[in-house]
Amino acid sequence: MLELKSVFDTQSEVAPWLVKGKLTPLNENGESTNLSRTDLQIINVEKNGGVVFTWKGKKGTTCVGLHDLHKKQNKLLYIFDREVSLISCSVNKERTLLAVSILQSAGRDMPLNTFRPVSRCLTLLIEIHPANNTKVLKAIDSNVKVQFLYQDSDARVLPESHLLIISEDRCIEHIRIRVIIEEGYRAVIQDPDHLPKEIVAEDFFWAQWDTEAQRLFYIVEKESNAVLMCYQFYLDRSNEMLMSLSLGFPLIVTRLRLVNFGYNYFHEEGKSSESLNLQIFTDHAGALSVCYSHPMQNDQEFIYSVILLHYGWRKTFRVSLEKSKCASISDLAFLNVGNYIAVYVPGYFLHLINIQHPNLTCHSLFLSGDDAKVKPWNRQCDALSSSDLVLDCHLGKIYKPVLNPQLLMLFMRNSKLVCHQRAAMHCAILYLQCNSDMESQIIHWLCGLSASACADLIQEFIVGTIYRKAISETNALAKLLPCSSLVSWKGDIPGITCTTENILQSAGKRIHDCKVFWEVMNTNVESLKNLESLHNSLDTNSLGRMKSRLLSGMKVDARAIRHFTNVLETAKMILSKVDALSPEERVVPFCQEEDCQQMALIGLMSEKLKEHVLKHAHSLGKKKIDVIVNNYVANLLECIWKIVDTIWKNYGLRTHNLCLSNREEVNSAEFVVFHMMIWVLQAVEGLSLPLPPGYHTIHMVLGARCLPLHSLLHYIDLGLLHLTEQFVTRLIEELDNSEINERFKLSIMARIPEIIEQKICCLWDHPISTSHVARNYVEILLKKRSTQQKSRPIFIREQDPFENEFLPLTYLARILTEVEYEAPNPFEAQQNVDVKFVEEVALKQTFILLGLGNK
Repeated sequence: MLELKSVFDTQSEVAPWLVKGKLTPLNENGESTNLSRTDLQIINVEKNGGVVFTWKGKKGTTCVGLHDLHKKQNKLLYIFDREVSLISCSVNKERTLLAVSILQSAGRDMPLNTFRPVSRCLTLLIEIHPANNTKVLKAIDSNVKVQFLYQDSDARVLPESHLLIISEDRCIEHIRIRVIIEEGYRAVIQDPDHLPKEIVAEDFFWAQWDTEAQRLFYIVEKESNAVLMCYQFYLDRSNEMLMSLSLGFPLIVTRLRLVNFGYNYFHEEGKSSESLNLQIFTDHAGALSVCYSHPMQNDQEFIYSVILLHYGWRKTFRVSLEKSKCASISDLAFLNVGNYIAVYVPGYFLHLINIQHPNLTCHSLFLSGDDAKVKPWNRQCDALSSSDLVLDCHLGKIYKPVLNPQLLMLFMRNSKLVCHQRAAMHCAILYLQCNSDMESQIIHWLCGLSASACADLIQEFIVGTIYRKAISETNALAKLLPCSSLVSWKGDIPGITCTTENILQSAGKRIHDCKVFWEVMNTNVESLKNLESLHNSLDTNSLGRMKSRLLSGMKVDARAIRHFTNVLETAKMILSKVDALSPEERVVPFCQEEDCQQMALIGLMSEKLKEHVLKHAHSLGKKKIDVIVNNYVANLLECIWKIVDTIWKNYGLRTHNLCLSNREEVNSAEFVVFHMMIWVLQAVEGLSLPLPPGYHTIHMVLGARCLPLHSLLHYIDLGLLHLTEQFVTRLIEELDNSEINERFKLSIMARIPEIIEQKICCLWDHPISTSHVARNYVEILLKKRSTQQKSRPIFIREQDPFENEFLPLTYLARILTEVEYEAPNPFEAQQNVDVKFVEEVALKQTFILLGLGNK
């Protein structure tokens, strides 16, 4: 699943250039020969994508070159007139100065006067543009690493250059080098004998250079504890100590370890237990993670910890090793893979830890066996953590770790554990470039799952999809919107256990006290302190309560919708965006009807989200927040629509083939799609989210076709199916009044909500329907009469001479006539409703009850 994508290879991108320029040793015919991988080596990687490499030149020389990863160009920097053993090399940004450390044998004659000090390691500062003057910076018996600092601005043509010298006697020096121009083109060092220097750190046991941020991390021992220090370099102002954090474990190492200071091909191999295996990873999203492995107590398990400083957590993992074909156990390797940190032991396991959302273990991937292979992997790879690169020095290649989408999808489909399925889908949706085809693959896979697993994963798919689209507009919403449908997860992942320690209070105070620090990280830490209040201000329960109040209000009085005028206008605006989100022709025609309940819920969700975002991210401005939130809700509806549309396409359904009059022509695909739409409904309603208007109508049509009447009514009573005005209208219009259909209609009419009851009953020419209309008419008129003055005389209607005197009915008719005369007809649209209509219906119903038939 994790692959190393090649971004640079000395044999393909440097070797042909050397041969063409005749910069390699010549053969007997005077032709330039190809170099082996051991003769052409990468020695350092600079901030701007410059790869410093060295090779054996003509006549026993040693050459230094630079490859630009962005421009794919090579440049010769310097040629030593003899073979030297370069253990470190760095070039400044202007490519005018070269710093090198050379390993030399004691007692070996030195041909150059500048090399006279005989020491094991010699550090030189060389002018390469073009004066070629050389100054000895250090001559000691321990190895020395060199690293130029890079400034971001090009305001000055030749600014002051800054160089770090890191010696293995545990001292780091910072040297300032002023370069001036002579004769219009010669870049030379000003006053080379008096270069200002200062000691940055002493007596440290581990150090790492952050190339991108120009930041130095190192570890010292204080009171028997390992303490992490962070030192920030600025070229335009004073440098600053940013952080001091106790790591919580004692230092028992004896060998110094340097990370990301280039590669020393001549270093002495030492036991891994003698040095601290620790690396720090940072990114532009404000994440700072400290990863380290604990000393192995036995060969049965690995223990490693990850301090997520941007969350204030320390997570310690304990992995039980399975049997493997590998003859030996390698050291833990830590890799930076975008939003994940990969912990890798070749042949045993690969653990991808989600550092952006680490609160749920099921969002991280733990692979073992054949799934845990990283290709191609050389056991001697060195990770360049700050640049997200992996350097294979022995092969002369640079890789970038990437996740393979196809293998990730295959892992998701083949996994039997829900935690693995959720982690793979979460990764595919949020962190890979999830396109329309990948989304369709995920939906197709969801169709084959069991009902219990499918509903939960549909929720994860919906929430993750709309979250990814929202933060692509602005990263300010990353902490304000849910990225997962889960609030907590307490399951176990086979083969691994995790314990979490909260260190936010101690770590956060140290960071906050610094005057200047990583602004994004400070924002993360401060927002996480208020994380609980953020989640409480936008929870699904509040949306559920709003939905319940909305629906109950509609059942009482249809005029309650008027209170949602602004909300409905917002919903219409959002629905107008939904159609524009997908250029493809849809199979399922949602949003084709006025579904007031769903439209009101759409508007209410939008208003609630706007209040939430405006409260915590008011700096965005109200207009931008309105646009972002409306897009968020529109993406939600479009995502639900796409899920259902993909399901229908997979099973070849078309809505124009679904008629209520031919319910006997049901195929198996309709049964499957009907139940899948139930899972989608449960997933959406479980989050109290709105549905596209028209969803319930189409679902009811499928249910009416697939289910026998008693099952259909049971689904309606359980709330799995929702009656709509559009469905009942279709039911009345498409079905005749046969005995079976009449029973079907009566069962449905007995369950329709009151809000649509009055609109529907008048469409059905049936005694039950006319009785219902008459009863409603009487109820409304009598309520009007109760508000009138009781002293008003009763209006006496002239009696038909042929009318039978049925006193109860006659009295009721007189009262209704009086109210009808005083007030306009409440059923203006129904011209057949008046007192005479009520009287006729009442007589018919009385005859039926008395068993008089048509007499």
